[in-house]
This record gives sequence, C-alpha cells and structure tokens, in this order.
Amino acid sequence: MPKQPRYTAEHAAAGLDTKFPEIETWANQFPGYEIVIDDPEFTSVCPKTGLPDFGQITIRYVPRKLCLELKSLKEYLQSYRNLGIFQENIVNQVLEDVVKWTKPVWAEVKGDFRPRGGISTVVIAKWPRSGKSRG
Repeated sequence: MPKQPRYTAEHAAAGLDTKFPEIETWANQFPGYEIVIDDPEFTSVCPKTGLPDFGQITIRYVPRKLCLELKSLKEYLQSYRNLGIFQENIVNQVLEDVVKWTKPVWAEVKGDFRPRGGISTVVIAKWPRSGKSRG
C-alpha cells in the first residue's frame, strides 16, 4: 500500500490565496541608494501543524520612484501573524508584494526563522528573478 504524503498540494499552497493588505508608498526624492528594513519579531503559523513560526524578515531594495511606507508595511507583515503558510512562501510572497507596490531597481527579502525541532531555516528571494515565476 502506498504511503500517504504528509504534506499535500493544499499545504504547499496554503496562505497564497490570501488577500494581503495594500502596502502604501511615497515618492522617492533621490536616486541610487539602498533601503534595508528589518522586522525582528515576525510570526506566522505552520499550515500543517498549526504551530507558530518566529523569525526575522529583512527587506532590502533600491527604490526607483516609490518607497515603502513603514506603518503600512508593518500592518502588512502583521497580516501573516495567524496565517497558515510555509516559510518559503512567506519570503517569496513578501518579495512579490514589495515589487508590486514599489517597482524597485532590485529587491531582496530574507527570512531567518528560529529553530523548531532543532532546525532553523533561512530563505532568500531576489528580484529580478532568474527563473520562472510561479503561476
């Protein structure tokens, strides 16, 4: 008898159909500089176990015409707090949304997640992407 998979396609896509809040922006006044934003108290939920995930999200980007407004970014990141979503999907979704709202020269999102069960995870996604995007 074939073994049932522990993680299903539904687990893998969990949280990605969420309507995330809009991230407000403001007009950039200067060219050619980098912005680094840290959220050292990021939380979400594992879609399989329901256990909390804790980590640090770091957003790095070079703005073109728009910069992220920090209060709305904070509210956006807090929308993940009770959401069942894999850590890899968090990082990639945040990157997609940062790019959507700011259209930067380049961007990088890093998720450094605390150990659970003795394993920690670091996920880094960069834009422009080098491979095919999802969907």
